[in-house]
Amino acid sequence: MATTLNASTLLAVALAPLAGSAIAGIFGTTFGGNRIGRRLSHTCTILGVLVAFILSALTLKSVALDGARFNETIYEWMVVGGLKMEVGFLVDGLTAMMMCVVTFVSLMVHIYTIGYMEEDEGYNRFFAYISLFTFSMLMLVMSNNFLQLFFGWEAVGLVSYLLIGFWYNKPSAIFANLKAFLVNRVGDFGFILGIGLIAAFAGTLNYTEAFAKAGELAALQFPGTEWMLVTVICICLFIGAMGKSAQFPLHVWLPDSMEGPTPISALIHAATMVTAGIFMVARMSPIFELSDTALSFILVIGAITALFMGFLGVIQNDIKRVVAYSTLSQLGYMTVALGASAYSVAVFHLMTHAFFKALLFLAAGSVIIGVHHNQDIRWMGGLRKYMPITWITSLLGSLALIGTPFFSGFYSKDSIIEAVHHSTLPGAGFAYFAVMAGVFVTAFYSFRMYFLVFHGKERFDQVPAHAHDPAEEPDPHHHQEEHHKPHESPWVVTVPLLLLAFPSVVIGFLTIGPMLFGDFFKDSILVDAARHPAMAELAKIWHGPVAMALHGFMTPVFWLAVAGVALAYYLYLVNTALPAKIARAFRPIYTILENKYYMDWFNENVLARLTRGIGIGLWKGGDQAVIDGAVVNGSARLVGWVAGVVRRAQSGYLYHYALAMLLGVFVLMTWFVWLGR
Repeated sequence: MATTLNASTLLAVALAPLAGSAIAGIFGTTFGGNRIGRRLSHTCTILGVLVAFILSALTLKSVALDGARFNETIYEWMVVGGLKMEVGFLVDGLTAMMMCVVTFVSLMVHIYTIGYMEEDEGYNRFFAYISLFTFSMLMLVMSNNFLQLFFGWEAVGLVSYLLIGFWYNKPSAIFANLKAFLVNRVGDFGFILGIGLIAAFAGTLNYTEAFAKAGELAALQFPGTEWMLVTVICICLFIGAMGKSAQFPLHVWLPDSMEGPTPISALIHAATMVTAGIFMVARMSPIFELSDTALSFILVIGAITALFMGFLGVIQNDIKRVVAYSTLSQLGYMTVALGASAYSVAVFHLMTHAFFKALLFLAAGSVIIGVHHNQDIRWMGGLRKYMPITWITSLLGSLALIGTPFFSGFYSKDSIIEAVHHSTLPGAGFAYFAVMAGVFVTAFYSFRMYFLVFHGKERFDQVPAHAHDPAEEPDPHHHQEEHHKPHESPWVVTVPLLLLAFPSVVIGFLTIGPMLFGDFFKDSILVDAARHPAMAELAKIWHGPVAMALHGFMTPVFWLAVAGVALAYYLYLVNTALPAKIARAFRPIYTILENKYYMDWFNENVLARLTRGIGIGLWKGGDQAVIDGAVVNGSARLVGWVAGVVRRAQSGYLYHYALAMLLGVFVLMTWFVWLGR
């Protein structure tokens, strides 16, 4: 029999990181007079996240083993008409899994930050920000209503803005955080329209009540059009996901967000914030299942992102940007799974990806520390013998990323490919091609980075003076002008790497059965198997994790990955002169990739100028000419003219007023006599 979770425990999960953030942010910064030092600041924030993780793990145990559930209002803020605005929690399998992922990755990042930000002046402020982010993300995933979802959605965006621009004296960081903020506002505009339509036509902001009315919404048309209302709602909601989860064409902010410190790259842009859109669509599956048009749109957008963002990873030389474009590509894979109605596969890949991508980002940060804050992989090489822990964890993360059988990424990535293969929606053919081609591309750029960093000739003592780009991370250790031997990072950096490496290897093997083919998501995710048979087809060929992995060695997917690794090995360890020749031979294509398909150029030179022109037109034509000129000033002139005319009748002479009264009486008498006839 299902049990009910304790509301106080769930409140503690969300509020513990908030308390740590408040202590560090108020008393550990100049805002509160710097009353506590670094040690107490990081202790409070780490303790808060640790409490949240332990309680989240206990919650997951109760949900998975005892069938515990929770769906109640914690606090009712206001009622407007019949619309309730409240704070409440919905905890089921989907929420419990997300709570554990968010808190565990956040805990690892908090510990890692002690070593990475050791000498940074904003140490306490950084801990306050990342704890505040953890609170915001927990409020998002635990919400049981659209209002709280939107609060968490905007809060993680705000904290992301603060973290990307953490080094506020660095112009490139300020440009990057403003770019992230503006691009996400575009997506959020669609998101709030979708929420508004649900509130208007369903009359509620509560998930359960809205889902109960989904059938009624599916029968309605959008007013004034022939569009189905549910399709408009789903596309508006997904536009929000496109911004937050960096889908084409709203992906442009994520690579630039690498301007922030490496720990937030792992926390926000690999494991948690960018997966908020994936989580939201999965949570809204009862609504999305009613619109094949919206699902096809999602499928195609995800396929474009998965393939074409992977191509950009091939030519990157900044170690963090390679991993960033990998994140974009993997988010595309998750989105493709959503479009194929394989929501459970999408969130399964979300979970596995969170571990191995956070591992790769933190390993990249460890490399940056080890080579004294050089981020260009062309000037590394041979780090394997200097940084053994970073090397082995990076290898494990890379193997998981490319989908090596028995690794966590294999189970989720192969399930996505199979689900798309069985999808019957328009666009499924293109999506299947994209995810298959993406396997080769992912393997190639992942091991290109791996071989250039950890194997081959040592190049870290040949760094040219111009290699330290001003856009790179500041070096708190002041080593940029000196060449020293690389070194392994301190334990506060390597321990999180080891702890993340373990789930990166085994979590897929352990959880694929209950999450995809069991009842873990039975009351979280709804799939119409008759119309969208992908998951039902996957269940038919499921014979356990061992059989799946052994069969994986014989599939085209595995050999595409092997081909990508082999090509990277040949080009960057055997025939190292060939990549430059290929780049010269295919210079036009290389130029397109270097310019990121000219998306930034288009946004800055076309969209920005167009919107600026529209803004100036509305300002001069609408505001100045119509509102100020015609309405405000025009009405003032009209009143002045009328007053000038009426003023002539106000002479101040008594006999004038008496004459006016007599004339008035005469007019009234004449009027009544005329009426009497």
